[in-house]
Amino acid sequence: MKHLLRNRNFWMILILDLGLLFFAYYFSYYIRFDGDIPNPYMVAFQDTVWFIIPFKLGCFFLFRLYKGMWRYMSIPDLFNLIKATLASSTGIILAILFIHQFQGYPRSVFIIDAALTILFIGGARLIIRIFLTQPGPSNGRFPLSFLSSKESVFKRLLIIGAGDAGEKMYRELRDNRNLNYHIVGFVDDNPQKLGMRIHGVPILGNVNGLSRLVKKHDIGEILIAISSASGKEMRRIVERCKETGIKFKTIPGIGELIDGRVSVKTIRDVSYEDLMGRKPVRMEMDKIGNYSTGEAVLITGAGGSIGSELCRQIARFEPSPLVLLDCAENNLFQVEMEIARDYPQLEYIPILGNILNNSLLDNIFQAYHPRVVFHAAAYKHVPMMELNPWEAVHNNIQGTQSLLETVRRYGVERFVFVSTDKAVRPANVMGASKRVGELLTQACSRDGHGRFMSVRFGNVIGSSGSVIPMFQEQIKKGGPVTVTHPEVTRFFMTIPEAAQLILQAGAMGEGGEIFILDMGTAIKIVDLANDLIRLSGFEPGRDIEIQFAGLRPGEKLYEELITEGEGIVTTPHEKILVLRGNSIQQDALLSKISELYHLAAKQDALKIKEKLKEIVPEYQISPENSSLSPEKPLASQPETSHVLLGPPKAKGDKGTDHRDFVSP
Repeated sequence: MKHLLRNRNFWMILILDLGLLFFAYYFSYYIRFDGDIPNPYMVAFQDTVWFIIPFKLGCFFLFRLYKGMWRYMSIPDLFNLIKATLASSTGIILAILFIHQFQGYPRSVFIIDAALTILFIGGARLIIRIFLTQPGPSNGRFPLSFLSSKESVFKRLLIIGAGDAGEKMYRELRDNRNLNYHIVGFVDDNPQKLGMRIHGVPILGNVNGLSRLVKKHDIGEILIAISSASGKEMRRIVERCKETGIKFKTIPGIGELIDGRVSVKTIRDVSYEDLMGRKPVRMEMDKIGNYSTGEAVLITGAGGSIGSELCRQIARFEPSPLVLLDCAENNLFQVEMEIARDYPQLEYIPILGNILNNSLLDNIFQAYHPRVVFHAAAYKHVPMMELNPWEAVHNNIQGTQSLLETVRRYGVERFVFVSTDKAVRPANVMGASKRVGELLTQACSRDGHGRFMSVRFGNVIGSSGSVIPMFQEQIKKGGPVTVTHPEVTRFFMTIPEAAQLILQAGAMGEGGEIFILDMGTAIKIVDLANDLIRLSGFEPGRDIEIQFAGLRPGEKLYEELITEGEGIVTTPHEKILVLRGNSIQQDALLSKISELYHLAAKQDALKIKEKLKEIVPEYQISPENSSLSPEKPLASQPETSHVLLGPPKAKGDKGTDHRDFVSP
């Protein structure tokens, strides 16, 4: 209240309201008596005005009409004004009825007074908002363009989508002082909306007539404001926008707008994720919060594409603490800075280290006692692992086993292993190594201590090392764009979607499951290349060539998510299925894996693959580029030595960093 009394604007509005209430009460008598107020009733006016106006102002305070910001007056403020007016008028009528029994007071005066109060006070606030809002050339507002600079400085904008997102974006653009947009109209495919208006701005036509509308209204830019558009719809809209030859942008889909807000800050160029049209993920926030809020959570590979997104998603549930483990210092630093900026109250612990460092793992679990572990650290580059299979064994298998043993030793409640569709009938070392990781995770669930589960999904759009950044770089250089095979297909999902489904699966697991994320329909890589070329403003085959380079070592034409013989079961979540694996002979599995480690220490590529085949019978060995023969190992150090191979590498789905691995 003290702050309000020191506000100069408050006193200006209070004085204005005082005058408006006086005139409303006076004109109620004036209207009632057709402009000729008899003397006795003028006396009645003078006797009551001195307490009626203060009483009304008191009701305005009671209903908090003076705590709103004039610039943002809206429908709720109007409802508060109506409630305050009705309450004050009712109080006045009851007081006069109790004191004077309405002798000498026309009843209709108080009804007229209530109506005029709403009209005068509400109208004054509307005018205030109009004048405080940055004026542009019409923009669907009160025509104050004579107060603004010349219309030529404003960019003429057309909004595609006359729904909630389009309306919210219109208001953002209209009220933002720093944006020089003149919103000419909306475009929508719903024929029932044609000719209607939103805040005074007309709906001019449909998407198919976009080129004609752009020429007719001299449009300078297009904004796509359909946050729930399917991939097919988005492709059609983008094609129509490209035909106009002018700049166009979009807002993110609902899946990206986690907090549900649409803002001018979210406007960006159309990306390939928009063309996919993935539906937003339904997250059971209470179940995820039950196992993460207030609990210590460890994320390995925290600087990678999936790991860093898991950090962002988990941070919303306020774990205590959030432990970030990664061996690439730059990636770890980046995610640490982001968490510090976006979640300043969150306790987080960045740790630079390797999952093969058992003493480091012991120190982490002794110091922070994580109850939930998400294991996202892995080598994932298929051709690179074909050339260096021992690294896949060290990082993807030995690292996973090392972490699992530590997790079991310290009684972790929940362990989620992030796997891949390449683990299904693997045709490469990377996929086979991830399949072994799944088997190890299942084996740990047999004793009933804690919940150990795996989550299997396909390619993630935008992750480092994925095909899309490579295509974009090739397009930037003018081509050609290289595709392995005209028929090769892959499953894709976005990074936020993958992380959200991992968290959701973690809430559902009882132990021993392999959760399968619904990846939708497999996408032809050549179609993806064509879309990216067109999205960049070029025409495939004319501006940018597509060349077929042939499948690389370990690559398949088609990826799968389920192996024959695995029992697939639906879950209550529409995007998650679960596989119940066969029983695993843990001792036999560990014995074979131990032999695999000895072969990896010798860098014997061929025998490593043969041993992987023995552990994972469905694995199809790729003979090309086996790299090293048994007769010519890369290193001849004793098995207990530290081996640093080739250029620095990083685990996880991220960049590079120095690391050495300890042989068993």
